[in-house]
Amino acid sequence: MDNFTLLNQHLMYHQIQSFLLATASVAFLTYYIVQRMQKSDNAAEEYFTGGRALSWPVVAGSLLLTNLSTEQLVGLNGDVFGDKVLVGVAWEALAAFAMIATALIFLPRYLASGFTTTPAFLEKRFDKTTRSMVSGLFLFGYVTVLLPVVLYTGSLALKGMFDLEYPIWAIAATIGILGSSYAIFGGLKSVAVSDTLNGIGLLIGGLAIPALALAKLGDGSFLDGLSTLFNSKPEYLAVLTKTNVDDKVVSVPWPTLLTGMMFIQVFYWSTNQVIVQRAMAAKSLAEGQKGVLFASAMKLIGPIMLCLPGIIALHMTDVLDITKQDQVYGAVVRHVLPNWSIGLFAAVLLGSILSSFNSALNSASTLFSLQFYKGYINKGATDNEIVRTGKNFGIILAIASIVIAPLLAQMESIFTYLQKVNGLYSVPIIGIFMLGVGTRHVPAIAAKIGMLVGMASYAFFTFVNISNVPIFFANGDGDLHWLHGYFISFILSVGVMLIIGYLQPKTNSEMDASDERDPAPVDMTPWGHAKNVSYAIMASTVGIYLLLTIASN
Repeated sequence: MDNFTLLNQHLMYHQIQSFLLATASVAFLTYYIVQRMQKSDNAAEEYFTGGRALSWPVVAGSLLLTNLSTEQLVGLNGDVFGDKVLVGVAWEALAAFAMIATALIFLPRYLASGFTTTPAFLEKRFDKTTRSMVSGLFLFGYVTVLLPVVLYTGSLALKGMFDLEYPIWAIAATIGILGSSYAIFGGLKSVAVSDTLNGIGLLIGGLAIPALALAKLGDGSFLDGLSTLFNSKPEYLAVLTKTNVDDKVVSVPWPTLLTGMMFIQVFYWSTNQVIVQRAMAAKSLAEGQKGVLFASAMKLIGPIMLCLPGIIALHMTDVLDITKQDQVYGAVVRHVLPNWSIGLFAAVLLGSILSSFNSALNSASTLFSLQFYKGYINKGATDNEIVRTGKNFGIILAIASIVIAPLLAQMESIFTYLQKVNGLYSVPIIGIFMLGVGTRHVPAIAAKIGMLVGMASYAFFTFVNISNVPIFFANGDGDLHWLHGYFISFILSVGVMLIIGYLQPKTNSEMDASDERDPAPVDMTPWGHAKNVSYAIMASTVGIYLLLTIASN
């Protein structure tokens, strides 16, 4: 065995050693912190909502880490690389707007009656069947899209960083087993605390990657790399365009910002159980609002981690081994990180993978246990029985996700696949929630019909080629962009519900019943600075778009 081979083995040994040490440290600290947090006497509330004891830093950290994972790092950087423009910034920038809506509009509604799940709000507004249908759609999305995508992209990233020879399914199985242990055996508290700890590491590591990549691009000088980025191919920095330098239609043409993009963001950040559950576990409304708005502000630096490496990679194609766009992030990381730090960053990355996976698993278990098991299967179930059922359901979901994950290797773009399939269930859900918040007279039958109309129309517009559409809605070659299809489907769904509500409105007694509130389980005093902070975040978002638009011209 030659010296070079021995050196590589030595480096790999230390990388794996640091990886295991960092991962074990997070697990130990999570256990230590959770044991010292206030516990609820209600076993179900303790497991599914963390006993409503989360402070704003934990809420913010859990929100960010639940969202920020390898499906974002791998998928969005891959899309930016394929687009050759920065239009992917929209996924982060508009998320900040949607999170403001969560903090100011949706969260006060959820907390006012102490809801454990977001669909529980719909039962109050409409009926139990509507709640069950929406819960079923959420579960469909978690099983078929979110959980497998997290496992697959995580496996892909780790395989690329360590140059592992193991098959994707083996790596996915390992991640799935680790992730499910947090969610199944620890409950929401363990999930939220581990998210926060991993979030600190991911923020540091995630920002270090583009900084090191720029230094690499500038032959050791960060400033020279930055100069190259702005002066060589500045058109790569465009954020408002329909086509790129190759005249190829981009993944997020600018007109979609005015149609489906905003609605898909509101669905994800304001109604999605896996996200909103973190804010609903806050110890007060003020703490929840602070956590959500801090996370919103952090989304403004998200493009540095989620988009910039993809753009930098376009300037380094001669030194990067990339055959598929979803390989971009792993290739950049391996190219710019010192060998001694790869293990540490992989541990941080694993933390983000586990965070998204265990968060979705916990939310799915919550929905199934509280909605279907207690609601239909065993109405007299004790808290301990509900918790046990949630754990068993989580095990089943974890196994299903591990099986599905390797099949995603056939997809050209993981991020686009994720968003497209999400639309199948998010279109009808967002319409119902928005009408539930904004109206009183729409009856339950309207919600059910509107749901079916939304799903059917989205499937038609997204998966069937529609030619000869108006130029504003076209993606450049006469086909309807799926985000425009999202918007049109949303309008059709809401329109049907409003028409039915006009023709067959709720009676006064039904409206009074849907407005009834149980005593709030937490202090409902809003945060005094919530609106001013929201205005500052919105102004910053507009400023980022203006800056990048000027830089690209």
